[in-house]
Amino acid sequence: MAARIDVLVLGFANLVADGISMGFGDYVSSKSEKDVATRERRVIEWDVTNQRNPQVRELLQQYQALGMDESDANTVVSIFSKYKDILIDEKMVNEKATLPPDESEKPWKNGLVTFVSFLAFGCAPLLAFIVLHPFTKNDTLKFIGACVLSALALALLGIARAKIAGQNYAFSAVITVFNGVIAGAAAYFLGWALRNITGVED
Repeated sequence: MAARIDVLVLGFANLVADGISMGFGDYVSSKSEKDVATRERRVIEWDVTNQRNPQVRELLQQYQALGMDESDANTVVSIFSKYKDILIDEKMVNEKATLPPDESEKPWKNGLVTFVSFLAFGCAPLLAFIVLHPFTKNDTLKFIGACVLSALALALLGIARAKIAGQNYAFSAVITVFNGVIAGAAAYFLGWALRNITGVED
């Protein structure tokens, strides 16, 4: 009994630790991406401010290289050149293949959402053991309950992903559950193999 409690405690501790790692990683990634975009924009802003005509000509050549005829390219660039911020953003996209920095984006929010989401979906298998514990001592039933809750959590994750990406809900849910099954099976059988190799007993 004590061993099972230890496993649950370690499971939750590992879940929180992984969640912190994932959340912090998302924060660092988002902040780095925003910092790079901000730096690139400053460079282009300096170029546009101090070398406006060459920058306008470069943008004109880029549009022509994309297949726009000279007259239309001149029209578009002449309009953009009236608005400094728009011209800078266009040059960022065309020259640096970088989207302008979104000032409303908060990297810490991205990290927090990742952390909370990781905990919410990751605790499903552990919750099954806790919820079912007062009703049964059968570990097989608890394991099945953990599998069912995990599948439901993965299906919800797939549906949420489909809603954001505009994809088919059912297909996304099935793919996400399938991915979870493969990952879970790999972890389970790896643990089973290591247990048998090392001769560890309950």
